[in-house]
Parts: sequence; C-alpha cells; structure tokens
Amino acid sequence: MNDDITPDRARQLMGLLWRHELPPRPVGRGPKQTVTVDAVVAAAVALADREGYEKVSIRTVAAELGLRPMSLYTYVPSKDALAVLMVDAVADEDPPIPADLPPRERLAAVARRVRAEFVAHPWLLEVPPWRLVLGPGRMRRYERQLAAIEGLGMPDVVMDRVIAVLSEFAAGNARMAVAAARETGRMSDAEWWEVHGPLLAEVMPSSRFPLSARVGATVGELYQAPADPDGAFEYGLARLLDGILAGVSGD
Repeated sequence: MNDDITPDRARQLMGLLWRHELPPRPVGRGPKQTVTVDAVVAAAVALADREGYEKVSIRTVAAELGLRPMSLYTYVPSKDALAVLMVDAVADEDPPIPADLPPRERLAAVARRVRAEFVAHPWLLEVPPWRLVLGPGRMRRYERQLAAIEGLGMPDVVMDRVIAVLSEFAAGNARMAVAAARETGRMSDAEWWEVHGPLLAEVMPSSRFPLSARVGATVGELYQAPADPDGAFEYGLARLLDGILAGVSGD
C-alpha cells in the first residue's frame, strides 16, 4: 500500500469502505455513474481470481465493466484503494462459526477458514496485510472469530493473540499450498522428480547426508511430492490447538 496518505484520502477510503453504513453522499456534478462501487469491487475480485493480482489495474477493471479508464476514478481513487475494498469484500463472505461446535473445533474453524480464503483467492497473498484500513467486512469477520472463542476463559489480549497466531499460521501454510497447486499445474511432481531425481542423487550422496536421505525417502514415499501442505497444516494446527487449550485449562 502507498504511504502517501493524506487526511482527505484517508477519509475518502473510509467512506468507500463503510459506504453501506454511512448516509448516502449527495450526487455531485459530472458524468452520471452507470455502475456501483460494489460492481467495481466484484469485477476486480473476479479478475484477480481469474488472472492474478498483477493484472488488476484501473484500466483492466474498467474494461471488465465496459467503462473508460478515467471514468473508474469516479468510483475508486487508485489501485491501492481498490485492493483494500477487494480484501474487505472477500472477508465479508466468511460465515459465522457455529456456536454449538466444541471449543477445539471452533478454534480450528478460525484457521481453516483463513486458509481456505487464501487458497480460493491466491492474489490475497500479494496484498500487503500491514495497515490495511479496517472495513465492515474485516470487522464483521473479526467479531465472528472473537465470538467463536468467547467464553473459553481467555483474557481479551489472549483472545486477539490466538486469532492472530491461527490466522498467520494458516496464511503461511496457504502460501505453500498455492505454490504447490501452481507448479503441479505446469508439471506434475512425478515428471519433476523424473528429471531432477537422478541429478540430485549424483550431487547429494546418502553417505554425506544420511539423515536427509533416510527421512527424505520416507516422506517422499508417503507424499509422492516434495512436501505435503495439507498434511502439514493439519499437523501444525493440532499442535497449536493442544498448546492453546492447555494454556486455557492451566495445564
């Protein structure tokens, strides 16, 4: 995101994010708008899902909507502002976590939904997450996440840290899962290993790397791939939940 933020630009972005909660703005002079900000954001999300974040620009989104590029500036002031709106729109799709689930499953749902969001919208990994302006979508999701762990006996700061740790773990694992999906789409793991396996055997003799050879052979047989993002996620999540719940119970 751009650091060149003035109070006027900040107010404009906040007004766009919270447009459905604020009183309607008076219609100004100039060309009449033919679509809505919602439609602009939806078109940008669809374009990013289809072609990647790097393809999203004021020009390309305008083309998606059949508009002239300059006219899109009457809806959003920049790509940076549009990205904030896109992130918030995706977050708003996250449904509540059922309150009747056991505590462990509610905690797991926080991480699983964050991971699923990144896997469904890989371009989110390219949007810097620091200092994203909070909109109603992200605030509603945070409220739902807090509601899922309310009543477990955690202090407020611990509740926030638990959500942060689960979310950051899920995001990191999602990055590997997205990379795996992209690469196997170009070349299967079996094809990659057929090319590189003999070469690696030449330069990495098992006598020099005995532990790597032993463990690598075991996991390679199990994964049939260089790694197992799904399995690593479930293993890591289980260990995280063990620690979180042990801390709550005081064990």
